[in-house]
Amino acid sequence: MPGTGMWRTKSVEQSIAETDEPRSKLRKDLTTRDLTAFGVAVVIGAGIFTLTARTAGDLAGPSVSLAFVLAAVACGLAALCYAEFASTVPVAGSAYTFSYATFGEFIAWIIGWDLILEFALASSVVAKGWSLYLADFIGTSTTVAIGGFKADWGAVLIIGAITLTLAFGVKLSSRVSTIITAIKVAVVLLVIIVGAFFINTDNYHPYVPAAEPNTSGASGLHQTLFAMLSGSDGSNYGWYGLLAAASLLFFAFIGFDVVATTAEETKNPQKSIPRGILGSLAIVTVLYVAVTIVLTGMVSYQQLRTGSPLVGDGSATLATAFEAHGVTWAETAINVGALAGLTTVVMVMMLGQTRVLFAMSRDGLIPRSWGTTNKSGNPVRITMIVGVVVAVIAAVFPIETLEQMVNIGTLFAFVLVCAGVLVLRKTRPDLKRGFRVPGSPFVPIVAIVACGWLMINLSVETWIRFVVWMLVGIVVYALYGRRHSVLGLRARAARDAEAGSSEFSIVLTEIVQTEAVIDEAAEDRVPARD
Repeated sequence: MPGTGMWRTKSVEQSIAETDEPRSKLRKDLTTRDLTAFGVAVVIGAGIFTLTARTAGDLAGPSVSLAFVLAAVACGLAALCYAEFASTVPVAGSAYTFSYATFGEFIAWIIGWDLILEFALASSVVAKGWSLYLADFIGTSTTVAIGGFKADWGAVLIIGAITLTLAFGVKLSSRVSTIITAIKVAVVLLVIIVGAFFINTDNYHPYVPAAEPNTSGASGLHQTLFAMLSGSDGSNYGWYGLLAAASLLFFAFIGFDVVATTAEETKNPQKSIPRGILGSLAIVTVLYVAVTIVLTGMVSYQQLRTGSPLVGDGSATLATAFEAHGVTWAETAINVGALAGLTTVVMVMMLGQTRVLFAMSRDGLIPRSWGTTNKSGNPVRITMIVGVVVAVIAAVFPIETLEQMVNIGTLFAFVLVCAGVLVLRKTRPDLKRGFRVPGSPFVPIVAIVACGWLMINLSVETWIRFVVWMLVGIVVYALYGRRHSVLGLRARAARDAEAGSSEFSIVLTEIVQTEAVIDEAAEDRVPARD
């Protein structure tokens, strides 16, 4: 077994073999179309209706369309690495599972802990955003005072509905997601088609506006890590503004990696995973660029600036451009699209969270009793746990200030996956790969550099919070994960057996007791087989 202690690695063959264990077997229901729908569902959220206009007005001007292309290229490089890994190791857990096979158990735990931050926090934040749109739509607040706390019942409502949907199985979740995604894509297409009639090509000049001093005033912990290290304040507009916009807009693509978490539930992962990841990215990139071209053609970017007569003290949205032309119904359509968009984002993010925890549970790094499936092959127990935790966070905690932590967690996962492709190419060149990253090692290295650039453009306080979260994760691993690791228990038992140690019976008993917990939880529940 390669590696010892916390650096032990789990072979790809072992990971794949464990997917056939009856008590933790997932159904293989998903096709390329399902995965593409999941990818589009999670990437297209409310950001397309709000982020595009604000970025065009305050940072990039008409060149925001080029900024989207640059962000898509950076994201696409990481997507190529995810596609190779997921087609080679078609096991639930995404970056966590990939890291276990390349860097060892400790790094796998770190990335798993990191993905908990990404998916759980993202689900909670987006659910609160959904609730805000719902409040605008129904014309009343979605918060109530309970015992001195303000609880957001709108967020709890959407999380509860999604939890029940996920509990009924990934196939039903895929169908619901496809229907809702069709609605929001229809709204985006409506915006593009209607807006095209109001385009004035004069608004595209200058395409890259002249640079202006940065007026954000961010300093101390609120400034970006790059600004602190370089002493530069950057600029709005110009080429620096364009690159800053690309860093910001990169986060509009976050979520495609969730597709990789469903590899174990895919009928033909070697072909479907790469097609689903890359296909969904291509679709959303075309939609994003089309929206920005229409938006910046409808009105001058100066009209979208914060503080302009059209925007006021608030922030520009996609509806702002339509209001300038008297198209008042656009706000209602955009609200419907945003509600639909956020619904599917929460659903797919929670799906990714359950699959990562499921993989960690199967490895014993969190309680193994969580990682059981029912007779239909659905991990109901862990789905309910995730649903309750996410609902509590979204209902009670004011987590808007932690949104950037979702971004840093995602980029950290991207870096490890890209590096992991290079490592696995060296250590296991014999593995069958359904997809291979073209131009390796150049492409993975460029992807690592691109993600690193985006990370240092996050605020210093985000980095501090991220480090604190990671330190908490290390403590949890030391107190629980390392002691209960299935891989560790088996390795220890094997060593003691060879040495004839009396400790062998103790370790073996611990393994048997662990298995008994799982068997008891899975009693009378044999998953349906394909």
